[in-house]
Amino acid sequence: METGFRKWIIVITIITSTIIELIDTTIVNVSINTMSGNLGASLEDTAWVITSYAIANVIIIPMTSFLAEKIGRKQYYIGSILLFTLASAMCGFSDNLWELVAFRFLQGIGGGALLSTSQSILFETFPAKERATASGIFSLGIIIGPSIGPVMGGYIVDNLSWQWIFYVNIPIGIAAALLSYIYLKPSKKSTDGRSIDWLGIFLLTIGVGSLQVVLERGQTDDWFAATYILVLSIISALSIAILIWWELRIPFPVINLRVLKSTTLSISAIMTFVLGFGLFSNVFVFPLFSQRIIGYSAFQTGTMLLPGTLMAAMISPFLGKMLQSGLRPQYLIILGFGLSAAFGYIMSGSNLATGGAYFFIPLIFRGLSAALLIVPLTALAVSELKPAEIPQGAALNNMMRQMGGSFGIALINTYIAHREAANRTALITHVTASDPQTIMRQQSLIQNFMAHGSNYLRAMQQSIGALENIVVRQTFLLSYMDAFLLLAILNACCIPLVIVTIKKRKEVKAAKVVVPDAH
Repeated sequence: METGFRKWIIVITIITSTIIELIDTTIVNVSINTMSGNLGASLEDTAWVITSYAIANVIIIPMTSFLAEKIGRKQYYIGSILLFTLASAMCGFSDNLWELVAFRFLQGIGGGALLSTSQSILFETFPAKERATASGIFSLGIIIGPSIGPVMGGYIVDNLSWQWIFYVNIPIGIAAALLSYIYLKPSKKSTDGRSIDWLGIFLLTIGVGSLQVVLERGQTDDWFAATYILVLSIISALSIAILIWWELRIPFPVINLRVLKSTTLSISAIMTFVLGFGLFSNVFVFPLFSQRIIGYSAFQTGTMLLPGTLMAAMISPFLGKMLQSGLRPQYLIILGFGLSAAFGYIMSGSNLATGGAYFFIPLIFRGLSAALLIVPLTALAVSELKPAEIPQGAALNNMMRQMGGSFGIALINTYIAHREAANRTALITHVTASDPQTIMRQQSLIQNFMAHGSNYLRAMQQSIGALENIVVRQTFLLSYMDAFLLLAILNACCIPLVIVTIKKRKEVKAAKVVVPDAH
C-alpha cells in the first residue's frame, strides 16, 4: 500500500495508461475511410487495422496475471507501456496496410496487458477496505477511453493526418513509463521453478484469436457462407474446449480457471459480458446512426457523447465511496441496467427530424449507466477472492467485458443488416404506381425539379431517385431504431438476474445463522 503524493501519482499514471489503451479501441474507427484512401486499400482490408488490435487485446488479457508473475509485475507493466508506445510510433510510420496491421497487433499486445495489470496495481496501492474506491477510480479509464476516442479521432482526421492518431500516444506513453519506473514498488519475478504452460498459451491464442476473427469479420463475409469463417469457428470451439479441460487439469495453468469457483466472480463475469455487449454496442450504433441518418460529422458525434461521459467520470469515485460504506453493489447494478434500457428505449423513438436536444437526456442515461455498472461489477467480481487470486480474477473479468463488446458489435451489426432487408421490403410494398400518397409525392418532386430547369423526362428520373433515397433513409432509420430497442430489451432482461443474486445471497446468509440449542 502507498500513501500521500506517491499514491496519487501512481493513480494518475494508472488511469492515464488505461485511458490511452481504451482510446485506441475506438479512435481508429472514424479514420478508416481516410486510411483506406491514403494507403490505396479497400475498406474491407483496412478494417483489419481495427480487427488486429481487438484480437491481440482479447488474447493477452487473460494471460496478464501469469506473465506478470513470471516477469515481475512492475517490469511487465513498464514493458507493456513501452511496447504500446513503440508500436504506436511504428503504426504512424507505416507506409502500407499490412505493415500497419502488424504493428496494430503489437500495439494491442502491449495495450491489452495494461488493463488487468493496471487494476491489480490499483488494488495493491489501496488497502482492502478501500478496494471499492479503487474500482471507482479504475472505471474512469474504462468509461472515458472508448467515449472520447471518436472525438479525438474525428478532430485529428479533420485537422491533421491519420498518423497523428498514433503519434499522440508517444509522449503520454513515455511519461507513463517513467512515472511507473520511479514510483511503482519493485516486484520480483516468480522463482518457484514452475514450468511454463506452453500448451495453454497455444490453445488460448488459437482459440480466442480464431473466435475474435469470426466475430470481427463474420458479418462482412456473410458468416458461415465463407469457408474460412466456418473453419475458424470449428478451430475456436475445439481449442477452447481443450483449453478448459487442460487448464483445470494441470497445477500451474496460464489461466487459473479455478477462481471461477467463486459464485460471485462467475455471476459478475456474466453480467460484465452483458455490460461489454451494451457498452461497446451503444458506442458502435449511435455514431453510425448520427452520421448516416442525422448527418453529423465524426467530431460532432463524439462531442454529443461527452456530457454523459463527464457525468459518469464525476460520479465514479463517489460510487466507490458508497460501496465502501456498505451499499450493496447489486442495487447500483439494477439501476445501471435500468438506465441503459431507458437509453435504448428513448433512442428507439427517434425520427428523421430529431435534433441534438433530443439525444441529450438518453446520452446522459448512457453515461450514468456505464458508471453504475462498471464500478460495482469491478468491485463485486474480486470481492470474495484471496489477494493472490485477484490478478487472475480481474483478468478474467476484463476479458469478459472485451469479449462482450466483440459479440455485441458483431451481433448488432448482423441484426441491423437483417432488419435493413426486412424494413426495405416492408417499405417498398407501399411505394407503388397505384399508391395515392406515392403518386402525390412523385408529382410534387417532378414539379420541383422542372421548376429548377429539368425537362419532364429528366424530372421523372430525378423523382424516382429521390423516392429511392427517401426509402433508403427510412430503412436505415427503422433498422437503427430496432437495434436500440433490442439493446433496451437485453439490458432489461439482466435486472431479474441481479435480483436473483440478491435473494440467493440472503438465503446463504440465513443458512449460516446458528440456531441456539433449545436445551
